[in-house]
Order: sequence, then structure tokens, then C-alpha cells
Amino acid sequence: MDHLDKPDKYLAKGWNQHIWPPFTQIASSLPQQRVVGSRDALLFREQGPPIIDAISSWWVTLHGHANEYVANAIADQAKKLEQVIFADFSHPQAERLAERLSHITGLQRLFFSDNGSTAVEVAIKIACQFWQNRKEPRHQLIAFEGAYHGDTFGAMAVGERNLFNAPFEKMLFPVSRLPWPATWWNDEDIENRENETITQLARLLETPTAAVILEPLVQGAGGMSMVREEFLKKVETVVKDSKALLIADEVMTGFGRCGDLFATKRAQVSPDLMTLSKGLTSGFLPMGVTMAREDIFETFVGNDPRLTFWHGHSFTANPLGCAAANASLDLLENAPSAYTRFESRHLPHLKKLAQHRKVTKPRLTGTIAAFNIEVSGKSGYLNVVGKSLKQFALEHGVLIRPLGNVVYLLPPLCITDDQLEKCYSIIEDGLEFC
Repeated sequence: MDHLDKPDKYLAKGWNQHIWPPFTQIASSLPQQRVVGSRDALLFREQGPPIIDAISSWWVTLHGHANEYVANAIADQAKKLEQVIFADFSHPQAERLAERLSHITGLQRLFFSDNGSTAVEVAIKIACQFWQNRKEPRHQLIAFEGAYHGDTFGAMAVGERNLFNAPFEKMLFPVSRLPWPATWWNDEDIENRENETITQLARLLETPTAAVILEPLVQGAGGMSMVREEFLKKVETVVKDSKALLIADEVMTGFGRCGDLFATKRAQVSPDLMTLSKGLTSGFLPMGVTMAREDIFETFVGNDPRLTFWHGHSFTANPLGCAAANASLDLLENAPSAYTRFESRHLPHLKKLAQHRKVTKPRLTGTIAAFNIEVSGKSGYLNVVGKSLKQFALEHGVLIRPLGNVVYLLPPLCITDDQLEKCYSIIEDGLEFC
């Protein structure tokens, strides 16, 4: 009997028999719900009332769903040029985007890729080949415990070694690691933890190092773990003194998410390489970008073909993605208060929620608010309390996706005050049932 003729046990439970969903164990998860439309902060389901997207659909939907300005920019571009090989040709949207991102990041060269993980791969490869091209090979890479930089092999290697990449452990290159001095409200021991990390960093950097990579201000998938701006400044100083390159992974933290256009800008840190994605196109189309200093780029230029950066993607600098990114930047430039004032919108709600007996370690950076749920068992990503709260919130019209016992809100900039208040209210109610 052909396998297509067999009864589908997953279909019987409500799963599509042809789709393999990401980050999902279907044996213990509820089936996907079908979304048929969206507008601003709302998702419209085929069955059931609209739900508030309080996590920007995995942190990508910056200005809101189906934003007309961005959608029109894509449509207009699609009528002119939808794709062209970027190794041989350029186009106006890519040139405009490169100029704008260079201006606002202070990094002169832009390399296009397809998503956040590939942007990180590009940054790692550039950093390593930079030293090779200078005939000063450096092989050590330094990352932080709890980091998440993507799911391709290089990105996995510099990320936390855990359940997600355990099957590939023997295939990942070695990386030196440091503790991440996460902090929260009323944290009295933070300076000691920061100083310990800086001391360890200086010791590691005694070995010639290609690059240090970090998620500035907030580790996303690592539990929305936040550090102080002062810590990033100390890291920058020590890294620059060692001549190693500093890679800022701003895939999640970029484009206003941390209260300034970039987390590094808020912290007044100048990385040598920067990775961007997610909010880059306001969530409309996949695109990744790696920004680099001009002098790094210059080491890849010369008559020797071995100097060349032999890397590329089929959809590099896709014109539709570039059009979306330029439109998104227009919106950010025209209304900066949408992100600069978002922290003050979270603040009163998080202060109130912080009084709940189950809430610990409340923290807030820009548009990202987070806290831990006090649990009796083992904390972490596999703690089931997050699933319980997620289901309760969904049943009451709010989409959240806790990281185990870590709960966070990272909504689109367009969310209304009433919608934001409802998110906090539903979470507070849900804490009584999980």
C-alpha cells in the first residue's frame, strides 16, 4: 500500500499531513491554527475571534501586520524588478538601503544574505578570513553562555550548547565561553558578576582571538536575559584593546527593539561587524544583512583570488526585500517616538505585574518586557508552565510564546494602549491557572 493511502494519525489530531512545523514536538503540542488575515497587532483566525500578536510573530513584525506602506512599496517594486543576480548587477533599492544602513550604523560595507542565521555565518566567516587575509591567522572565537545566534552550523557553534543542537555536538567547532551577567530590577550583585566576566574575558583574550560575538543588551532565545549598557562598554574596551573584532548580533535587538535604532547605539558601543534581520523588512520578507568596517572590507580586495570572500545566496539583495526594508526605515525615521517611548508604555503594567507572588526577576529594555515565573521544579526551556500560560492566553485572545518559565512581551510598535493592557491583564489572570 502506498504511504499516501495509509490513515494519517497526525491528520486525525488536526495536524496538516504534509507540513513539518519548526521548534515543535507534535506528539505533545496542539495543532497549528489557521490564520487567514491580519491587521496591525491582530491575527484573524479561520475559527475563533482575533488574537493580539504580543510577540510580533517571532519578533519580526515591527510596524504591524499588513502595513499598507510597506505592502505598497513591495507591490510597486514587484512591477519593476523582482530579482536579479547580485554578483553581476546592482539595483536602486539595494544601493539606497546600503547607504542608509551605513549611515545609521557607522559601518561602511553591507553584505546581503537571507536571514539572521546566515547573517551570523557571514560575520563569523568574515572575521576569520580577515585575519587570514592579513597573514595573522587567529582561530579563537569567544561567545557567551546562554547565547542563541541561529541554527546553521556556524551559528550553532557560537550559541549555547543544549538540547537544540546536541545531535550535532561533534560537528561544531570549539568556542571559548563566558558567563552572561544577566540582570533584573533590584539586582544588588550585578557589578560583581559583571566584573568577574570582564576579568575572564581579559584572560581569554590573552590568546589571539578572531572575534567576540554577543547579542547586545538582550539575549533573546536564551530567556530574554538582559545586561546593562555599562557592561557592554566594558566588553568593548577590553576587546578593542586586544585587537580582536567585536560582532554585535542585532538580529532581534535592532530597529528600535531596545529603545534606540540599535542596541549598540543605545549603549554607545561601536562593533566591527553587525548582523541584522527580523525587523529589517518589518517581517514582510526574509532578508539578512552583515555590516562591516571599511578597513575589514579592504583586506578582501586584491589580485590574489584567495582574498575574495567566496560567499553568496541566490536571493542576495532581493529587490522586494530591499523595498520592504527601505519602507520600514521610512516609518522608523518618520515616527521615532514609536520605539523611543515604548519602554514607558510597558513600565506601569510591568511594575504592577511584578507584585504578583509568582513573578520574579522583572526586567525591561525598550519594547521588550520579561519576567520569570517562580516554579517548584526545574526552571528552563522545557518547564511546562510556559505551555500552560500560552494556552490560557491564546484562549483569551493573546498570543505569547514563553521560553519555559520565562514570559515576555515583544509586540509590534503599533499595538494600542488598550491591547497592551489586555496582554498584561490576561497574563496576570493566567498566572493563577499555571
